[in-house]
Amino acid sequence: MKRFVLSILSAVCCVTATQAWAVAPLDVPVVPPSIDAASFVLMDYASGDVLAAGNPDERRNPASLTKLMTGYVIDRALDQHKITMDDVVTVPQEAWVAGNKNLDGSSLMFLKPGDRVTVRDLVRGIIIDSGNDACVAMADYVSGSQDAFVGMMNQYVQKLGLTNSHFETVHGLDAPGQFTTSYDLARLSRAIIGGEPEEYHMYNEKSLTYDKITQQNRNGLLWDKNLNVDGLKTGHTESAGFNIIASATEGNRRLIAVVMGGKSAKGREEQARKLLTWGFRTFTSMQVFKAGQSVASEKVWYGDKPQLNVGSLDDVYLNIPQADSDKVKAQYVLDNKQIEAPLHKGQEVGSINIVDNGKVIKTVPLVALDDLPKGGIFSRAIDYIKLKI
Repeated sequence: MKRFVLSILSAVCCVTATQAWAVAPLDVPVVPPSIDAASFVLMDYASGDVLAAGNPDERRNPASLTKLMTGYVIDRALDQHKITMDDVVTVPQEAWVAGNKNLDGSSLMFLKPGDRVTVRDLVRGIIIDSGNDACVAMADYVSGSQDAFVGMMNQYVQKLGLTNSHFETVHGLDAPGQFTTSYDLARLSRAIIGGEPEEYHMYNEKSLTYDKITQQNRNGLLWDKNLNVDGLKTGHTESAGFNIIASATEGNRRLIAVVMGGKSAKGREEQARKLLTWGFRTFTSMQVFKAGQSVASEKVWYGDKPQLNVGSLDDVYLNIPQADSDKVKAQYVLDNKQIEAPLHKGQEVGSINIVDNGKVIKTVPLVALDDLPKGGIFSRAIDYIKLKI
């Protein structure tokens, strides 16, 4: 059995098998804190590992957490150069609370029809003020109507693989058929943080003044002196309860806490604080592999080269209890005993199993790190003879 030493793992070994072991993304014997909410998730940003969860797939009313998807759609329009942050938007009639009774009594930026506001300020109004009127104005500007924009929201639900989410409004006010889960929202938050680092800083802004009206960000954890919270969003309606998504960093680590169906504004903050504090204290994060790092070189038949470097095309991170950090090993499992050319970069040839105390806790694809075309007729004939012998 071959063994290869890696910098942060004890060893990597190869086992030939017909298929990889199927395991959960993270399965470690730790007890999360008691959380007083209907649903919650604590996710590690780098790996996507779920460190703690309660009813993570329960479909619930998102309330203003809907605005994360609204912001995500706007970010995509910015990426595609359909709009820019400096564009000036003329506020439509339907974004005015006096002309749209659905907005009456809800969170507003206090726009008026005919106001000319930059995309940048409207996005800040969505994030900081939780302005439902700003959502309507941006939906109209990006897509021409709220219905068309909602359609785009649900298209991105599909692209992101959010299997328990569906949106009916651009702002999150109660609507039949609108739902999401704490797990889907954690994944969406991870996509926002990683996809738009230049815009993400807006989620950390504590106040916004528009038309001489100053409003404070409703995420009270931004003022917490013991946690470095820099986003993301709160939400509340009578049917949804009190929701919050809070992301915090500690050194190079980042955790995302989603709490849905909390009992009060302060209560949701306390539950998110409890999750984040527990996560940072309980787990340690390690980079198992760097993208493109070779874990071994395997024999290849019928190729123009006799060996193939295998590993992971992506950075691979792992979160484990701090007491187990020196017990982690990895082994790679080949799908077939005999690897044959041609092969293309990124082609899966097996799996890498991360093992803690003999138990597989995570599996990632083992792939070819380079293209390896077929060899010439002569070299292929030699390989054929070798295999027959």
